[in-house]
Amino acid sequence: MTALLEPPIPGYDLDDEELPAFSDAELDLVFVEAAVDRLLASAGAGRTDPERIDRIRRLKTQLNRLDAALHDTAHDFARAHVAARIDAAGAQAAETIDPEKLERSIAAQIALACRTSPHHGRTRIRVARDLHNGFDHLRALFLAGELDADKITAIVTAADTLTPDQRAELDRRLAEHDLTRLGIGRLRDLTRRLVAEIAPADFAKRCEAAKKTRRVTVRPAADGMAFLTAHLPVEQAVGCLAALDKAHRDLSASPEPLTRTRGQVMADTLVERLTGKTHATDIDLHVQVMIPVEALIDPESPLPAEIPGYGPVPADLLATNKGRTTLRRLITRQGVVIGGDTRQRRFTRFLDELIRARTRNRCTEAYCDAPIRHIDHITRAADHGTTTLDQGRGTCEFHNYLREQPGWKVEHTPDGVQTTTPTGHTYPNAPPR
Repeated sequence: MTALLEPPIPGYDLDDEELPAFSDAELDLVFVEAAVDRLLASAGAGRTDPERIDRIRRLKTQLNRLDAALHDTAHDFARAHVAARIDAAGAQAAETIDPEKLERSIAAQIALACRTSPHHGRTRIRVARDLHNGFDHLRALFLAGELDADKITAIVTAADTLTPDQRAELDRRLAEHDLTRLGIGRLRDLTRRLVAEIAPADFAKRCEAAKKTRRVTVRPAADGMAFLTAHLPVEQAVGCLAALDKAHRDLSASPEPLTRTRGQVMADTLVERLTGKTHATDIDLHVQVMIPVEALIDPESPLPAEIPGYGPVPADLLATNKGRTTLRRLITRQGVVIGGDTRQRRFTRFLDELIRARTRNRCTEAYCDAPIRHIDHITRAADHGTTTLDQGRGTCEFHNYLREQPGWKVEHTPDGVQTTTPTGHTYPNAPPR
């Protein structure tokens, strides 16, 4: 019989007679942490390539199982948090609790603990909830480490409109396939097809309702570029792409030599048709630009300008545009906004712009990359907070409303601005850089 060796507890001498007492839950994590320490210490040990591949495979399996344990713990926390709020409110007041606001508070706490955005926190808690309500086979694969969190999330979110009974039917149909051999895209497509078969009437209603969500968004990309995204009904999106492709084919058939690629022609045609300009480079600009004070002092400074929320750009890039350009300069030192120039007369509007630019138009809450939607008083106006640059912080809608939930608090500390959650955990806000 082989003896089982318990791994050492990190930070403690096993020969010490006065080891601290751990609860069962704490002891489980202590052993996991000790095992990870040993894995990291032996990562560079001499092995053959086949052994390394086998090791990678086994590590990934255990990582999946840890992710499954994390989802289970998140589910337990959510259930306990809801029960505690109901108990605190009392039997009569419990009916007045807003489920959406309560979920928002739960998701935010999980997101902070996982060091991720509220969107991912909400996704995680909803996936954990649905896994416990109909997805028995899928959850078993997750617990066994056969599927990772990304694949589980792709499947569960594709079926988020189903009832528990419908999820159980989907789970049964999914069990007929070898899910472990499929990539995320194939898993998502398979799930969507089965969902449409299981609830065809609901699928038709969602397709009709989805048309109301059509929109256009922009998000930053590297090297002074950005992604312009149109969320459209599929027939309109295909029609737009066909029109842009036709523009390229028409130019290709003309006698003049074509010096641009197909992608460049389509992109330029899109800009020209949207703006009504003859050439894509003729667009008019009204841009808020952050200029390092060093660049104002030294014309040869290599420091780039920056458009808040979209990233750095070479200063001369803006000057090459053929359209009419209006710039609002905000002066920075080491990336922090310290002043600006403006012709606007309303101070409150300029202060709003300074606060947004200070954090690159990103929400100041930790791990949140959402764009700023609200300017929030760190010390509430109702608590005699002043409307100044130091007292203002930019937040997304989610986090501005979140601080109004029971147990949440935002305050100044010697190290900056800090958020406290209902469990008493504290998280420093993202620095203004």
